[in-house]
Amino acid sequence: MRHRARAAETAAAGLLLLLATACGSRLPESDFERGSATSAPSSREPLRVGIITSVTSPVGGTAFTGPRDGAKAWFAALNARGGIDGRRVEVRECDDGGSGVGNNECVHRLVEEDGVVALVATTALDYAGAARVARARVPDIGGQPIGPAYDTYPYLYSVYGSLAPRDGTTGWDGKQYGGTEVYRYFKREHGARTAAVVSYNQSASAAYARLIVQGLKAEGYQVVTEQVDFALPNFRAAAADIKERGADLVFDAIDGHGNARLCQAMDGVGAEVTAKVTNVQNWTSAVAEEYKGAPRCRNALWATGSSRNHADVGDPAVREFQDATKDLKPHSQWQLEGWAAAMWFTDAARSCAGSAEGVTRRCVDRFMNRDEPYSADGLLVPVRFERLAEPPTTRRTCVSVARWRDGEGWVSQGDMNETCFDVPQLPYSP
Repeated sequence: MRHRARAAETAAAGLLLLLATACGSRLPESDFERGSATSAPSSREPLRVGIITSVTSPVGGTAFTGPRDGAKAWFAALNARGGIDGRRVEVRECDDGGSGVGNNECVHRLVEEDGVVALVATTALDYAGAARVARARVPDIGGQPIGPAYDTYPYLYSVYGSLAPRDGTTGWDGKQYGGTEVYRYFKREHGARTAAVVSYNQSASAAYARLIVQGLKAEGYQVVTEQVDFALPNFRAAAADIKERGADLVFDAIDGHGNARLCQAMDGVGAEVTAKVTNVQNWTSAVAEEYKGAPRCRNALWATGSSRNHADVGDPAVREFQDATKDLKPHSQWQLEGWAAAMWFTDAARSCAGSAEGVTRRCVDRFMNRDEPYSADGLLVPVRFERLAEPPTTRRTCVSVARWRDGEGWVSQGDMNETCFDVPQLPYSP
Protein backbone atom coordinates (compact mmCIF):
# COMPACT_ATOMS: atom_id res chain seq x y z
CA MET A 1 0.00 0.00 0.00
CA ARG A 2 2.78 2.41 0.28
CA HIS A 3 6.27 3.51 -0.48
CA ARG A 4 6.06 5.88 -3.43
CA ALA A 5 5.71 9.37 -2.00
CA ARG A 6 3.66 9.68 1.16
CA ALA A 7 0.29 10.03 -0.50
CA ALA A 8 0.18 6.44 -1.57
CA GLU A 9 -0.49 5.57 2.04
CA THR A 10 -3.45 7.92 2.12
CA ALA A 11 -4.75 6.67 -1.20
CA ALA A 12 -4.77 3.14 0.12
CA ALA A 13 -6.38 3.84 3.47
CA GLY A 14 -10.00 3.78 2.35
CA LEU A 15 -9.48 0.80 0.06
CA LEU A 16 -8.04 -1.75 2.42
CA LEU A 17 -11.19 -3.61 3.23
CA LEU A 18 -11.36 -5.58 0.00
CA LEU A 19 -7.82 -5.11 -1.19
CA ALA A 20 -6.53 -7.85 -3.47
CA THR A 21 -2.85 -7.35 -4.24
CA ALA A 22 -1.55 -7.83 -7.77
CA CYS A 23 1.99 -9.04 -7.21
CA GLY A 24 2.71 -11.39 -10.09
CA SER A 25 5.83 -13.48 -10.41
CA ARG A 26 9.29 -12.15 -11.07
CA LEU A 27 9.87 -11.57 -14.76
CA PRO A 28 13.11 -12.39 -16.57
CA GLU A 29 15.43 -9.43 -17.06
CA SER A 30 14.91 -9.66 -20.81
CA ASP A 31 11.33 -8.53 -20.32
CA PHE A 32 12.58 -5.18 -19.07
CA GLU A 33 15.01 -4.30 -21.83
CA ARG A 34 14.12 -1.07 -23.53
CA GLY A 35 13.63 -1.33 -27.20
CA SER A 36 10.51 -2.02 -29.21
CA ALA A 37 8.03 0.71 -29.95
CA THR A 38 4.62 0.64 -31.48
CA SER A 39 4.90 2.10 -34.95
CA ALA A 40 3.64 5.66 -35.15
CA PRO A 41 0.24 6.06 -36.82
CA SER A 42 -0.29 8.61 -39.55
CA SER A 43 -0.23 12.17 -38.33
CA ARG A 44 -4.01 12.74 -38.46
CA GLU A 45 -5.08 9.53 -36.75
CA PRO A 46 -6.19 9.94 -33.15
CA LEU A 47 -3.87 9.07 -30.30
CA ARG A 48 -5.44 6.16 -28.46
CA VAL A 49 -5.09 5.86 -24.67
CA GLY A 50 -6.63 3.39 -22.26
CA ILE A 51 -8.18 3.86 -18.84
CA ILE A 52 -8.72 0.81 -16.62
CA THR A 53 -11.06 1.36 -13.68
CA SER A 54 -12.67 -1.01 -11.17
CA VAL A 55 -16.10 0.54 -11.67
CA THR A 56 -18.30 -2.41 -10.74
CA SER A 57 -16.03 -3.62 -7.96
CA PRO A 58 -17.18 -5.10 -4.65
CA VAL A 59 -16.23 -1.81 -2.98
CA GLY A 60 -19.01 0.09 -4.76
CA GLY A 61 -19.81 1.83 -8.02
CA THR A 62 -18.24 5.22 -7.30
CA ALA A 63 -15.27 4.23 -5.12
CA PHE A 64 -12.75 4.11 -7.97
CA THR A 65 -14.15 6.37 -10.68
CA GLY A 66 -12.63 9.71 -9.63
CA PRO A 67 -9.28 9.38 -11.47
CA ARG A 68 -11.06 8.17 -14.63
CA ASP A 69 -13.48 11.10 -14.57
CA GLY A 70 -10.72 13.63 -14.03
CA ALA A 71 -8.63 12.18 -16.88
CA LYS A 72 -11.60 12.13 -19.28
CA ALA A 73 -12.37 15.76 -18.42
CA TRP A 74 -8.78 16.74 -19.28
CA PHE A 75 -8.88 14.91 -22.62
CA ALA A 76 -12.26 16.42 -23.52
CA ALA A 77 -10.91 19.93 -22.87
CA LEU A 78 -7.70 19.09 -24.74
CA ASN A 79 -9.60 17.84 -27.80
CA ALA A 80 -11.74 20.98 -27.78
CA ARG A 81 -8.49 22.95 -28.12
CA GLY A 82 -7.28 20.87 -31.04
CA GLY A 83 -5.69 17.89 -29.32
CA ILE A 84 -1.97 17.15 -29.54
CA ASP A 85 -0.32 18.52 -32.65
CA GLY A 86 -3.69 18.47 -34.38
CA ARG A 87 -4.52 14.92 -33.31
CA ARG A 88 -7.39 14.24 -30.94
CA VAL A 89 -6.98 11.83 -28.05
CA GLU A 90 -9.32 8.85 -28.21
CA VAL A 91 -10.03 7.33 -24.80
CA ARG A 92 -10.74 3.63 -24.58
CA GLU A 93 -12.22 2.63 -21.22
CA CYS A 94 -12.39 -0.77 -19.56
CA ASP A 95 -14.14 -1.77 -16.34
CA ASP A 96 -12.27 -4.71 -14.82
CA GLY A 97 -14.98 -5.41 -12.24
CA GLY A 98 -12.47 -5.30 -9.40
CA SER A 99 -11.16 -8.79 -10.18
CA GLY A 100 -7.80 -10.09 -11.34
CA VAL A 101 -9.43 -11.97 -14.21
CA GLY A 102 -11.25 -8.86 -15.34
CA ASN A 103 -8.08 -6.81 -15.06
CA ASN A 104 -6.17 -9.21 -17.30
CA GLU A 105 -9.01 -9.04 -19.81
CA CYS A 106 -8.84 -5.24 -19.80
CA VAL A 107 -5.09 -5.29 -20.31
CA HIS A 108 -5.49 -7.73 -23.21
CA ARG A 109 -8.19 -5.64 -24.85
CA LEU A 110 -6.54 -2.23 -24.48
CA VAL A 111 -2.87 -3.11 -24.83
CA GLU A 112 -2.90 -6.03 -27.22
CA GLU A 113 -6.07 -5.55 -29.28
CA ASP A 114 -6.63 -1.78 -29.28
CA GLY A 115 -2.90 -0.99 -29.28
CA VAL A 116 -3.13 2.02 -26.97
CA VAL A 117 0.00 4.15 -26.84
CA ALA A 118 -0.33 4.42 -23.04
CA LEU A 119 -2.57 3.70 -20.08
CA VAL A 120 -3.60 6.69 -18.00
CA ALA A 121 -5.02 7.04 -14.46
CA THR A 122 -5.34 3.31 -13.83
CA THR A 123 -7.41 2.65 -10.69
CA ALA A 124 -7.63 -1.10 -10.20
CA LEU A 125 -8.56 -3.00 -7.07
CA ASP A 126 -6.53 -5.99 -8.31
CA TYR A 127 -3.91 -4.99 -10.88
CA ALA A 128 -3.26 -8.58 -11.93
CA GLY A 129 -2.36 -7.53 -15.48
CA ALA A 130 0.53 -5.28 -14.42
CA ALA A 131 3.19 -7.79 -15.51
CA ARG A 132 1.61 -7.98 -18.97
CA VAL A 133 1.66 -4.19 -19.26
CA ALA A 134 5.36 -4.21 -18.38
CA ARG A 135 6.14 -6.99 -20.86
CA ALA A 136 4.40 -5.01 -23.60
CA ARG A 137 6.45 -1.92 -22.63
CA VAL A 138 3.34 0.22 -22.40
CA PRO A 139 3.77 3.27 -20.15
CA ASP A 140 1.08 3.35 -17.47
CA ILE A 141 0.99 6.99 -16.41
CA GLY A 142 -0.35 8.45 -13.17
CA GLY A 143 -2.00 5.33 -11.79
CA GLN A 144 -3.30 5.02 -8.23
CA PRO A 145 -1.02 2.64 -6.26
CA ILE A 146 -3.71 0.62 -4.52
CA GLY A 147 -1.49 -2.48 -4.51
CA PRO A 148 2.29 -2.91 -4.88
CA ALA A 149 2.41 -3.10 -8.71
CA TYR A 150 3.74 0.44 -9.14
CA ASP A 151 6.69 -0.39 -6.89
CA THR A 152 7.26 -3.69 -8.70
CA TYR A 153 7.33 -3.26 -12.47
CA PRO A 154 9.00 -0.93 -14.97
CA TYR A 155 6.81 1.09 -17.36
CA LEU A 156 4.36 1.68 -14.48
CA TYR A 157 4.40 5.24 -13.15
CA SER A 158 2.33 5.96 -10.04
CA VAL A 159 0.91 9.46 -9.70
CA TYR A 160 2.99 9.68 -6.49
CA GLY A 161 6.33 8.48 -7.88
CA SER A 162 8.60 5.66 -6.71
CA LEU A 163 12.19 5.21 -5.57
CA ALA A 164 12.12 1.41 -5.85
CA PRO A 165 14.16 -0.51 -8.48
CA ARG A 166 10.95 -1.83 -10.11
CA ASP A 167 12.71 -4.85 -11.59
CA GLY A 168 9.93 -7.37 -11.01
CA THR A 169 10.35 -7.64 -7.23
CA THR A 170 8.25 -5.43 -4.99
CA GLY A 171 10.17 -2.58 -3.37
CA TRP A 172 13.47 -3.77 -1.95
CA ASP A 173 13.51 -7.54 -1.36
CA GLY A 174 9.74 -7.50 -1.01
CA LYS A 175 9.63 -4.63 1.51
CA GLN A 176 8.13 -1.21 0.85
CA TYR A 177 8.89 1.93 2.81
CA GLY A 178 6.80 4.81 4.08
CA GLY A 179 7.48 8.06 5.91
CA THR A 180 6.10 9.74 9.01
CA GLU A 181 5.57 13.25 7.64
CA VAL A 182 1.84 13.42 8.45
CA TYR A 183 2.43 12.55 12.10
CA ARG A 184 5.36 14.98 12.23
CA TYR A 185 3.10 17.72 10.82
CA PHE A 186 0.44 17.41 13.51
CA LYS A 187 3.07 17.16 16.24
CA ARG A 188 4.93 20.25 15.05
CA GLU A 189 2.02 22.43 13.95
CA HIS A 190 -0.61 21.47 16.52
CA GLY A 191 1.25 20.01 19.46
CA ALA A 192 -0.49 16.65 19.16
CA ARG A 193 0.86 13.93 21.47
CA THR A 194 -1.84 11.24 21.70
CA ALA A 195 -3.40 9.55 18.67
CA ALA A 196 -6.14 6.95 18.28
CA VAL A 197 -6.12 4.48 15.41
CA VAL A 198 -9.42 2.82 14.49
CA SER A 199 -9.57 -0.35 12.37
CA TYR A 200 -11.80 -3.30 11.60
CA ASN A 201 -11.06 -6.86 12.71
CA GLN A 202 -10.28 -7.61 9.06
CA SER A 203 -6.80 -8.53 7.88
CA ALA A 204 -6.09 -5.71 5.42
CA SER A 205 -7.61 -3.08 7.72
CA ALA A 206 -5.64 -4.37 10.71
CA ALA A 207 -2.40 -4.47 8.68
CA TYR A 208 -2.80 -0.87 7.59
CA ALA A 209 -3.59 0.16 11.17
CA ARG A 210 -0.32 -1.43 12.28
CA LEU A 211 1.54 0.68 9.73
CA ILE A 212 -0.07 3.86 11.11
CA VAL A 213 0.75 2.82 14.67
CA GLN A 214 4.36 2.14 13.68
CA GLY A 215 4.71 5.63 12.22
CA LEU A 216 3.02 7.34 15.16
CA LYS A 217 5.27 5.59 17.66
CA ALA A 218 8.35 6.52 15.63
CA GLU A 219 7.28 10.15 16.07
CA GLY A 220 6.88 9.72 19.83
CA TYR A 221 3.08 9.60 20.09
CA GLN A 222 1.16 7.78 22.75
CA VAL A 223 -1.09 5.52 20.68
CA VAL A 224 -4.59 4.28 21.46
CA THR A 225 -5.79 1.42 19.26
CA GLU A 226 -9.47 0.73 18.67
CA GLN A 227 -10.61 -2.30 16.70
CA VAL A 228 -14.28 -2.78 15.83
CA ASP A 229 -16.11 -5.73 14.33
CA PHE A 230 -16.33 -5.53 10.54
CA ALA A 231 -19.88 -6.93 10.37
CA LEU A 232 -21.33 -5.22 13.47
CA PRO A 233 -19.02 -2.34 14.41
CA ASN A 234 -19.61 -0.72 17.80
CA PHE A 235 -18.35 2.74 16.96
CA ARG A 236 -19.92 4.26 20.07
CA ALA A 237 -17.72 2.14 22.35
CA ALA A 238 -14.63 3.12 20.35
CA ALA A 239 -15.63 6.78 20.47
CA ALA A 240 -16.18 6.65 24.24
CA ASP A 241 -12.71 5.18 24.75
CA ILE A 242 -11.17 7.82 22.47
CA LYS A 243 -12.77 10.49 24.66
CA GLU A 244 -11.69 8.77 27.88
CA ARG A 245 -8.09 8.46 26.70
CA GLY A 246 -7.91 12.11 25.64
CA ALA A 247 -6.75 11.56 22.05
CA ASP A 248 -5.64 14.65 20.14
CA LEU A 249 -5.88 12.94 16.74
CA VAL A 250 -7.91 10.11 15.23
CA PHE A 251 -6.58 8.11 12.28
CA ASP A 252 -8.35 5.17 10.72
CA ALA A 253 -8.07 2.14 8.50
CA ILE A 254 -11.78 1.96 7.68
CA ASP A 255 -13.99 2.91 4.73
CA GLY A 256 -15.78 6.20 4.10
CA HIS A 257 -19.15 5.00 5.39
CA GLY A 258 -17.47 3.72 8.55
CA ASN A 259 -15.75 7.08 9.02
CA ALA A 260 -19.08 8.90 8.89
CA ARG A 261 -20.53 6.54 11.51
CA LEU A 262 -17.44 6.93 13.68
CA CYS A 263 -17.82 10.71 13.52
CA GLN A 264 -21.48 10.45 14.51
CA ALA A 265 -20.49 8.30 17.48
CA MET A 266 -17.78 10.78 18.50
CA ASP A 267 -20.29 13.63 18.44
CA GLY A 268 -22.74 11.43 20.35
CA VAL A 269 -20.36 10.86 23.27
CA GLY A 270 -18.89 14.36 23.19
CA ALA A 271 -15.41 13.36 22.01
CA GLU A 272 -13.55 16.44 20.77
CA VAL A 273 -10.22 16.12 18.96
CA THR A 274 -7.77 18.44 17.26
CA ALA A 275 -8.12 16.52 14.02
CA LYS A 276 -10.01 13.55 12.61
CA VAL A 277 -7.55 12.78 9.81
CA THR A 278 -8.86 11.26 6.61
CA ASN A 279 -7.19 10.26 3.34
CA VAL A 280 -7.06 11.22 -0.32
CA GLN A 281 -9.91 8.94 -1.35
CA ASN A 282 -12.27 10.60 1.14
CA TRP A 283 -11.13 14.14 0.25
CA THR A 284 -14.33 15.15 -1.56
CA SER A 285 -16.79 18.01 -1.64
CA ALA A 286 -19.56 15.71 -0.34
CA VAL A 287 -18.48 16.07 3.30
CA ALA A 288 -21.48 18.19 4.36
CA GLU A 289 -23.90 15.52 3.16
CA GLU A 290 -21.92 12.44 4.19
CA TYR A 291 -21.19 13.76 7.70
CA LYS A 292 -24.45 15.67 8.16
CA GLY A 293 -25.14 13.91 11.47
CA ALA A 294 -21.81 14.92 13.01
CA PRO A 295 -21.26 18.70 12.85
CA ARG A 296 -18.54 18.83 15.53
CA CYS A 297 -16.49 15.97 14.10
CA ARG A 298 -17.16 17.21 10.55
CA ASN A 299 -15.47 20.49 11.35
CA ALA A 300 -12.51 18.61 12.79
CA LEU A 301 -11.91 16.72 9.51
CA TRP A 302 -8.46 17.09 7.98
CA ALA A 303 -7.14 15.53 4.78
CA THR A 304 -3.53 14.97 3.77
CA GLY A 305 -1.98 13.94 0.48
CA SER A 306 0.56 14.76 -2.22
CA SER A 307 -1.55 16.89 -4.55
CA ARG A 308 -2.91 20.42 -4.36
CA ASN A 309 -6.29 20.85 -2.68
CA HIS A 310 -8.96 20.41 -5.37
CA ALA A 311 -10.98 23.24 -3.78
CA ASP A 312 -8.11 25.77 -3.88
CA VAL A 313 -9.53 27.90 -6.70
CA GLY A 314 -6.99 30.63 -5.96
CA ASP A 315 -4.51 28.46 -7.85
CA PRO A 316 -4.81 28.87 -11.65
CA ALA A 317 -4.26 25.15 -12.38
CA VAL A 318 -6.94 24.15 -9.85
CA ARG A 319 -9.29 26.77 -11.25
CA GLU A 320 -8.84 25.29 -14.75
CA PHE A 321 -9.66 21.85 -13.33
CA GLN A 322 -12.75 23.19 -11.54
CA ASP A 323 -14.02 24.97 -14.65
CA ALA A 324 -13.61 21.87 -16.81
CA THR A 325 -15.27 19.56 -14.26
CA LYS A 326 -18.15 21.77 -13.15
CA ASP A 327 -20.60 19.05 -14.12
CA LEU A 328 -18.86 16.43 -11.96
CA LYS A 329 -20.51 16.22 -8.56
CA PRO A 330 -19.07 15.86 -6.06
CA HIS A 331 -15.58 17.13 -6.78
CA SER A 332 -12.78 15.03 -5.36
CA GLN A 333 -9.04 14.86 -4.92
CA TRP A 334 -8.90 11.70 -7.01
CA GLN A 335 -10.55 13.56 -9.91
CA LEU A 336 -7.82 16.18 -9.71
CA GLU A 337 -5.14 13.47 -9.67
CA GLY A 338 -6.69 11.81 -12.73
CA TRP A 339 -6.66 15.21 -14.45
CA ALA A 340 -2.96 15.54 -13.56
CA ALA A 341 -2.25 12.05 -14.93
CA ALA A 342 -3.84 12.96 -18.26
CA MET A 343 -1.84 16.19 -18.33
CA TRP A 344 1.30 14.13 -17.75
CA PHE A 345 0.57 11.92 -20.76
CA THR A 346 -0.16 15.02 -22.83
CA ASP A 347 3.18 16.60 -21.98
CA ALA A 348 4.94 13.33 -22.82
CA ALA A 349 3.13 13.03 -26.15
CA ARG A 350 3.87 16.64 -27.05
CA SER A 351 7.55 16.02 -26.47
CA CYS A 352 7.36 13.27 -29.11
CA ALA A 353 5.03 14.91 -31.61
CA GLY A 354 7.73 16.88 -33.42
CA SER A 355 10.23 14.04 -33.62
CA ALA A 356 10.85 11.70 -36.53
CA GLU A 357 9.77 8.81 -34.31
CA GLY A 358 6.43 10.39 -33.53
CA VAL A 359 4.22 9.57 -30.56
CA THR A 360 5.15 5.99 -29.72
CA ARG A 361 5.17 3.96 -26.56
CA ARG A 362 8.95 4.14 -26.48
CA CYS A 363 9.09 7.92 -26.85
CA VAL A 364 6.41 8.47 -24.20
CA ASP A 365 8.27 6.16 -21.83
CA ARG A 366 11.48 8.08 -22.44
CA PHE A 367 9.76 11.27 -21.25
CA MET A 368 8.59 9.47 -18.11
CA ASN A 369 12.17 8.51 -17.29
CA ARG A 370 13.61 12.02 -17.42
CA ASP A 371 15.69 13.18 -14.48
CA GLU A 372 13.47 16.21 -13.90
CA PRO A 373 10.64 15.82 -11.37
CA TYR A 374 7.13 16.37 -12.69
CA SER A 375 4.47 18.54 -11.01
CA ALA A 376 1.57 18.78 -13.52
CA ASP A 377 1.64 22.57 -13.52
CA GLY A 378 1.97 22.59 -9.74
CA LEU A 379 -0.92 20.20 -9.02
CA LEU A 380 1.40 17.48 -7.69
CA VAL A 381 4.18 17.56 -5.15
CA PRO A 382 7.07 17.06 -7.64
CA VAL A 383 7.15 13.38 -8.63
CA ARG A 384 10.35 11.35 -9.07
CA PHE A 385 11.28 7.88 -10.28
CA GLU A 386 14.82 7.20 -9.10
CA ARG A 387 15.25 3.40 -8.84
CA LEU A 388 17.53 3.43 -5.83
CA ALA A 389 19.59 0.27 -5.25
CA GLU A 390 19.04 0.51 -1.48
CA PRO A 391 15.97 1.79 0.39
CA PRO A 392 16.30 5.26 1.89
CA THR A 393 16.62 5.50 5.65
CA THR A 394 15.33 9.08 5.69
CA ARG A 395 13.73 11.30 3.10
CA ARG A 396 12.61 14.90 2.77
CA THR A 397 8.91 14.69 2.00
CA CYS A 398 6.32 17.39 1.45
CA VAL A 399 2.66 17.06 2.30
CA SER A 400 -0.55 18.76 1.20
CA VAL A 401 -2.91 19.51 4.07
CA ALA A 402 -6.48 20.83 4.15
CA ARG A 403 -9.24 21.01 6.74
CA TRP A 404 -12.98 21.16 6.39
CA ARG A 405 -14.91 24.27 7.46
CA ASP A 406 -18.69 24.49 7.09
CA GLY A 407 -19.50 27.31 4.69
CA GLU A 408 -15.97 27.30 3.26
CA GLY A 409 -15.32 23.69 2.32
CA TRP A 410 -11.78 22.32 2.22
CA VAL A 411 -9.36 25.06 3.25
CA SER A 412 -5.67 24.60 2.40
CA GLN A 413 -3.24 24.76 5.32
CA GLY A 414 -0.06 26.31 3.94
CA ASP A 415 1.80 25.61 0.71
CA MET A 416 2.32 21.91 0.07
CA ASN A 417 5.76 22.56 -1.44
CA GLU A 418 6.89 24.25 1.76
CA THR A 419 5.27 21.91 4.29
CA CYS A 420 8.20 19.51 4.21
CA PHE A 421 9.97 17.28 6.72
CA ASP A 422 13.05 15.09 6.93
CA VAL A 423 11.52 11.90 8.25
CA PRO A 424 12.49 8.23 8.69
CA GLN A 425 11.38 5.69 6.09
CA LEU A 426 9.91 2.64 7.79
CA PRO A 427 9.70 -0.82 6.17
CA TYR A 428 6.51 -2.83 5.85
CA SER A 429 5.26 -5.85 3.94
CA PRO A 430 2.57 -5.12 1.32
